[in-house]
Amino acid sequence: MAVMASQRISPDANVRNPLVGGSAVRQDRPMALTELDDDQRYRALKSRDSRFDGVFIVGVRTTGIYCRPSCPTPVHPLRKNVDFFITTAAAQRAGLRACKRCRPDATPGSPQWNVRDDLVGRTMRLINQGYLDSQPVADLASELAVTERHLRRIMIEAVGAPPLAIARAQRAQTARTLIETTTMKFVDVAFASGFSSLRQFNDTVRAVFDATPTALRAKRSPASEPGTGSVNTQSLSIRLPFRAPYAADYFLKWSAGRTVEGVATVQGDTLKTALRLPNGNGIASLTIHEQWVQAELDLDDIADLARAVAQCRAVLDLDADPTHIDATLAALPPIASFVAKMPGLRSPGSCDGFATLIFAVLGQQRSVAAARTLAGRIAERVNRQSNHLQPFPEPAELRELDLGGIGLTARTAATIHAVSDMFDGRTNELTPGADRDQIRDELVSVKGIGPWTANYVAMRILGHPDIFLAGDLVADRSANALGLTPELIAAASPWRSYLTHHLWAASAALKETP
Repeated sequence: MAVMASQRISPDANVRNPLVGGSAVRQDRPMALTELDDDQRYRALKSRDSRFDGVFIVGVRTTGIYCRPSCPTPVHPLRKNVDFFITTAAAQRAGLRACKRCRPDATPGSPQWNVRDDLVGRTMRLINQGYLDSQPVADLASELAVTERHLRRIMIEAVGAPPLAIARAQRAQTARTLIETTTMKFVDVAFASGFSSLRQFNDTVRAVFDATPTALRAKRSPASEPGTGSVNTQSLSIRLPFRAPYAADYFLKWSAGRTVEGVATVQGDTLKTALRLPNGNGIASLTIHEQWVQAELDLDDIADLARAVAQCRAVLDLDADPTHIDATLAALPPIASFVAKMPGLRSPGSCDGFATLIFAVLGQQRSVAAARTLAGRIAERVNRQSNHLQPFPEPAELRELDLGGIGLTARTAATIHAVSDMFDGRTNELTPGADRDQIRDELVSVKGIGPWTANYVAMRILGHPDIFLAGDLVADRSANALGLTPELIAAASPWRSYLTHHLWAASAALKETP
């Protein structure tokens, strides 16, 4: 099968992002997953290296299928018969169908979309968080300040498929998960996955998986894919894949110190958090296992499933590339031993950007514990009395709220009112798909917000992987104790957000060192 050259991966498609307040990247650092040429990709295929699952797709012309690099098929295709794609959408556009053995549609997302600060990276982040499930491509192009024609052209050139095809592939993946792990009716699966009609759902499933929805459900394995989702209760149990390892203990401990009472809680090995979604609210219970996260979702509206999953993946940083992040940081002698002791450390994101922004404002001049207490008081003042977790108040609820008597200074209260007014009606912009430079410029223009807060927002809310949180008391103290010079910190790019977390994690041990 002939494949258009523009649909294949080329080295030029992997555009490196500019550094955030740093110097040039070391040339001898470990190669990232997204910096491979086709020969290296073929070697990864021959070794069945699961680290590359989701980073690129293997298309085999002779069979007409596309696979994960780790596909367990006993015979490797010849190099001349193989093409490589950045996305499943590109493989589908080339006329290939998904392998039934390795299920390439059910892989973790590519880590390169958070690294890229260009138009392509931002477009992919917006699509991944479900933008096209509720809005047309014309609105997406307008959001990105380009024409629809230009957006389509640049996405085909860069990733091999136009925006709608990428969204279609994402919907197909969600649909297959629901078909195989729940007992939902197919009409409910269709709308929960973002399809506009049952016919569109059926046609897409047949085209992508070469099987009908009925056939996929008949072949499911209840023992290996648990789930009892019911459209009547709006409750679902699904698995969210990630690239192992995962430093779960650190994530849970770090998150427990930042949960707001009535909004989120850590109970044992599970993070339970309220979700604010387009058509209602939800509650997610997330338990980290060796190869996946078990997500128990209770949603007001099943149509919000894709957005809920995107928020959960962002909170746990499930699309990260831990092996190569750790390799980059382990090349820095002062921090190497700490990286070795905590493989798979993530940079947790946010499921509610506005709530995280308020937490940052509360904590910028005080401790994390104080910020948690104050945020809880704000939530208690606004939220209705309930035994269930509820999302943190929205900007409209805080912009004129009386914040007196809960321990805030007049300056902090004024800053909260200012950012509430600024983002009222714009909470969708406090997500990984936002314009990072624009959000930063807007934030630092607010009296009471400095570079630390703006960088914290970029790291946690906007999902930027390359933020060293300079000015943070704990991070700076750990860096100084370890002898991490500015040059060494710059060499950690593009993973300086993860370096910041390692410095936070190392703080307790460094205090005990005589």
